[in-house]
Amino acid sequence: MGWATTREQVRAVRSDLAAAIPVNAAQLPAAGLLWWILSTTEDQYDSGYDGAWGIFCLLVFAPLLLPVLGLLLSVVLTLPAVVFARPVTRRSGGPEWACRTVAAAVVAVGWGAVAAVLWHWPFVTTTSVLTALGLLPALGIAYVRTRSWSRWGLWWRSALACAALFALALGGGLAASLSGLVPPYEPPRLTPAQLTGVWRGDNGAELRLERAGRAEARGLPVEPTDRDPATPGHRDYVVCSGSGAWKPDAGTGDTDRPGILLHLDTGCGEDTRWSVSGTEESPRLYVLFGDPDAGTLRVLDRADG
Repeated sequence: MGWATTREQVRAVRSDLAAAIPVNAAQLPAAGLLWWILSTTEDQYDSGYDGAWGIFCLLVFAPLLLPVLGLLLSVVLTLPAVVFARPVTRRSGGPEWACRTVAAAVVAVGWGAVAAVLWHWPFVTTTSVLTALGLLPALGIAYVRTRSWSRWGLWWRSALACAALFALALGGGLAASLSGLVPPYEPPRLTPAQLTGVWRGDNGAELRLERAGRAEARGLPVEPTDRDPATPGHRDYVVCSGSGAWKPDAGTGDTDRPGILLHLDTGCGEDTRWSVSGTEESPRLYVLFGDPDAGTLRVLDRADG
């Protein structure tokens, strides 16, 4: 009796998995598009990476990538939610859709906590995204399992749903962007008085900007004297300490982003332009060293704001 029950449970899990993979795959292109649209509200730090190119590659390689990604999400999010919801539904007698919704949220909270501890991802944002990704499959497979569709029939319906969701996300995203609901990122315009103070970054980097135009640096990355990447031992930046001078820079040539131009008197490295990022309440300075497509980003946060 126990073995028969176990085999029945295994059969149910396999059936759930077979139904969950196409449902998960159907939502991923739309989710990726929405993520890209929302990313335009954040600073990309003048990197050369083009998000639209990534979306194009996703569409081209979707037939190969989506089943694999659908399997991954099914194992990580959908199956745990379904397994958790099944006994809860039997014991509570409540509607199955409500139990699956709660189960999807519980699993998302669990993974959100893991991501926050291990990788320091923002808990609320991570949990919200995982809940959104896990909700449709957790609810959808209950419907899919009631249909006598062949595997091919399930996948071509998944392709149609994928196209519909992508079109819906594209239309909604464009409407939100054009209406200003999703505004593009704009760096703050800081006055010289707002720029003065202490800025700190990783590995003990510190930059002190004084009102008189003097600057003090400690462990600060700056542009290297030799910028040719073909040179043996080339580095994207060098680390320098010492005093120097700074001045606001409105941005000319390659960028119109405001920033500062820093010169150190120590002879270590070249003059370095730090651009403004963040918000007016929490400003940042940054520089992207080396290749814009694969360079080294260094950021300084205001330490005495």
